[in-house]
Amino acid sequence: MNRLTRSINIKWQLLSYFLGAIAIVLGGFALGWLYWRDSLSVNNLWIEYVLLLVVSGLVIAYLIAAQLQRKIDRLHLAILQLANGNLGERVHPLGVDPFDRIYGDFNEMASSIEKRVMLLQQVGEENVMLQAKSNEDAVIEERKRLARDLHDTVSQQMFAIHMSASSLSKMVERGQTEKVGPILQQLVSMSNLTQKQLRSMIAQLRPIELEGRRLSDALDKWFPDYCRQNGLQGSMDIRLGGSLSDGIEHQLFLIIQEGMANVVKHASARHVVLSLHDNGNQYVLQVHDDGQGFESDSVRVNSYGLSTMSERAQKLGGNMEVRSKAGAGTRIKVSIPKFVPTKDPAKKTDQGQGSDQE
Repeated sequence: MNRLTRSINIKWQLLSYFLGAIAIVLGGFALGWLYWRDSLSVNNLWIEYVLLLVVSGLVIAYLIAAQLQRKIDRLHLAILQLANGNLGERVHPLGVDPFDRIYGDFNEMASSIEKRVMLLQQVGEENVMLQAKSNEDAVIEERKRLARDLHDTVSQQMFAIHMSASSLSKMVERGQTEKVGPILQQLVSMSNLTQKQLRSMIAQLRPIELEGRRLSDALDKWFPDYCRQNGLQGSMDIRLGGSLSDGIEHQLFLIIQEGMANVVKHASARHVVLSLHDNGNQYVLQVHDDGQGFESDSVRVNSYGLSTMSERAQKLGGNMEVRSKAGAGTRIKVSIPKFVPTKDPAKKTDQGQGSDQE
């Protein structure tokens, strides 16, 4: 019923504007006929006078339409801001106007969406931390397994290398030089095998880079090392106004790791830029490389990493955009809504009522 009343109010407002414009034109014509009829007839100025009235009516109609268009544009801009993830966008009322009620409905809708996305983000953070805890238990078991593997393989290989090396000096003392060559060959083979086994085990390790540190501190160490190890020239720009929650930091770090891994595996890039900014309403993460890029039709070929990054962003109520072109590099942009903790006025009201009842 309220929405119907509001639409009727706007209809009557538009009708009043239209009738007002017509009344001004007809009133001007009536004044001309009553007071200036003789002078206008003598000087043959009726055509110019009528044209003046018509132009005046058109100008008034244009001003009215422009005013209505500005109101609609304000609402349209707010909708675009909301669609782009700026969940704090609101439309301020103009005064006593039928559009104010529409603006009020939009503000209620935006507040409802903001609360739901905030709840989604909180649940996502809790799930991330619960998963991280379960992963810690899995890491402990994996470390135990690696310790057993080190003892059963590398440790025994090192012992065999030590025994073979020790026997070399004794053979030289005894003059058994003809047996030195085979033993040296054996030492080279065992050392190569040990090296391969160590590399394989190191590749299986996944250190927790954020343990005991904030995201910016972890990136200061991890990002340059990663770029140097993979032959990349890296630039990093971190601008955060305050601290992030553990869940958001954890997900952002995993997204960054996945994005950089994609650069190394698929981009054939020489330079990569990593930026993370707090723009007041969102946390915006971007990974930009100057690699070979790809066309939109070929995204599915190597889309596993991208889909994983997108899923991580969605768990926090955010989204991810990928812009790429063959030969022009790739830019990945992740936007996560930023919520400022506020006190719930409803709780205050309930508490106040409760105290009054007591």
